[in-house]
Amino acid sequence: MNDIDLEEEWNKLLKELAPKFGDLDLQGIIFLIGVQELGKGYQKFKKDEKLEVMHIAICTLLEPYGHYEFIGRDADGWPHWKVNEKLPPLKPGQQNMLMKQAIVDYFKNEK
Repeated sequence: MNDIDLEEEWNKLLKELAPKFGDLDLQGIIFLIGVQELGKGYQKFKKDEKLEVMHIAICTLLEPYGHYEFIGRDADGWPHWKVNEKLPPLKPGQQNMLMKQAIVDYFKNEK
């Protein structure tokens, strides 16, 4: 998908999510996906737990690209992955585009 198509899909997704979740940015959507994938519903998270929830989302989003492999859940129900392939060095703009593409793909596969 080229950059213009990706931005169109991204903006469409933001509009779809807005009625239920309000205006979200990239980090907000990553957190939302992490909460969904954790599977425990919304709850109050400590600062370190919020980072872990975002890590869950990032692993989930990058798993289809071969970077992570799901290995299971711990006794508390938190999912864990192993690193299969390190991400190549990316500039911040490239990181954003990769995450936007992964998020668009995630929501397409959820429907």
